Amino acid sequence: MAKEVNYKKLFDSFNKQNVMVIGDVMVDSYLWGKVERISPEAPIPIVALRKREHRMGGAANVAMNIRAMGAKPILCSVIGTDDKGDIFLELMKKEKMNASGIVRSQRRITTTKFRIFGNAYQMLRVDEEEDDDLVHADYLTLSRVIDRILETENVHCIIFQDYNKGVLTPKLIQEVIKKAHKRNIPTCVDPKRKNFESFSNVTLFKPNLKELSEGLKIELDATDSNAIIDAAQALREKLKCDYVMTTLSEQGVLISMKDKHEKKNLMIPAHVRSISDVSGAGDTVISVASLCLAAQRSPYEIAYISNLAGGIVCEEIGVVPVNKDKLLKEVISLL
Repeated sequence: MAKEVNYKKLFDSFNKQNVMVIGDVMVDSYLWGKVERISPEAPIPIVALRKREHRMGGAANVAMNIRAMGAKPILCSVIGTDDKGDIFLELMKKEKMNASGIVRSQRRITTTKFRIFGNAYQMLRVDEEEDDDLVHADYLTLSRVIDRILETENVHCIIFQDYNKGVLTPKLIQEVIKKAHKRNIPTCVDPKRKNFESFSNVTLFKPNLKELSEGLKIELDATDSNAIIDAAQALREKLKCDYVMTTLSEQGVLISMKDKHEKKNLMIPAHVRSISDVSGAGDTVISVASLCLAAQRSPYEIAYISNLAGGIVCEEIGVVPVNKDKLLKEVISLL
């Protein structure tokens, strides 16, 4: 009973948190259809279109997960002045999400990922994007927007969600980290390889195994836990961060921490599930981890709860935010 009360209080506390999410946003465009024949033009299936759907993706999916957990997301990014940018803002409006952190630029297009499903299976993805770093004018505008929000909002945590599309530049990253330190705001990172070294002195860094390998330029076997532990510790020391939390798919999650903790490394096995789609699972993990970090929970709880959340969304098709009630129920029964 005490455990149930404890975690209910934790999940209720999320409702008071404001989380700034900075990174690459995109439109996830889904085309659903049925496959009944093969094209006479080439040996490929013909998808008879039944339904179209647009969702917010990338860093916006992190914001959706933050909101699904009851907290207030403050999304900061740059999109184009194109029709997909209009769709993105309409989606934000529909979700009643504040768009004050969104900058529109005539110099960029809005990243869009088209996913084509036939008979409930994803058959093809088409990406429309550009990945050049922000030009100086767009960087300045976004930086000023972030400054204004930090001055006017009580931000409890900052998430950097990097998809290598150019919004997170080394200069912007280091600038925001310094401002966060000044205000004692914890910082969390879901990285891509391009900006690895720029995220020094963050609170929590969350690579997957591939990103950990690429970041250290070494080969890692998913079944070699000792090598993964050594690599995570080496990365944590290199970046001078408090925690490196490495997601390992079906192997679970490893969290490596500073020497002040009694146990420097915790390996947490994955909960067995029926996996439908891993899209967006990393977004969910970083979202829930940041909320637990801002609530000052233990490293074990941060890793365990966020890993459970990532597993839950893998049971759904497409990129969807986590179900808070379902997650709380699993936390109470399993943790």
